[in-house]
Amino acid sequence: MLCQSRCAVVAARNGVTTGQPVVHFEVMGKDGAALQSFYSDLFDWKIESDNPMNDGIVQRDGNVTPEGAGIGGGIGVAPEGYSGHVTFYIEVPDVKAALAKAESLGGSRMMGPDKVMERIEIGLFNDPEGHTVGVVKTTAQA
Repeated sequence: MLCQSRCAVVAARNGVTTGQPVVHFEVMGKDGAALQSFYSDLFDWKIESDNPMNDGIVQRDGNVTPEGAGIGGGIGVAPEGYSGHVTFYIEVPDVKAALAKAESLGGSRMMGPDKVMERIEIGLFNDPEGHTVGVVKTTAQA
């Protein structure tokens, strides 16, 4: 895995692409504040919780290696009655199409496409083994 990560950074610098990138991670659980504290203490992440979704946001900037590797994410409270999940989000050009493709390949749609903030549309699906994966499209500011 480590080699894959470093190889991807080198490949990107040389103009080689490997498909759609992972752009965000998410850790959702019953006690968002406790999870934020845990991950902040464990990895020395800078977490901002003053935002419209009331999640702890881990900005990519300030949480990367000296080579610039890393992604941002969120740590927060799962909806009532749901124990939570750990997942990652892939940037896609069309959330609806990505969810439909996941379903056609044996996955199952959990939600979406849903607009969660002014410029962000997301969807979630379970892969054939039940792992939660997110897809996201961010539109440019007008």
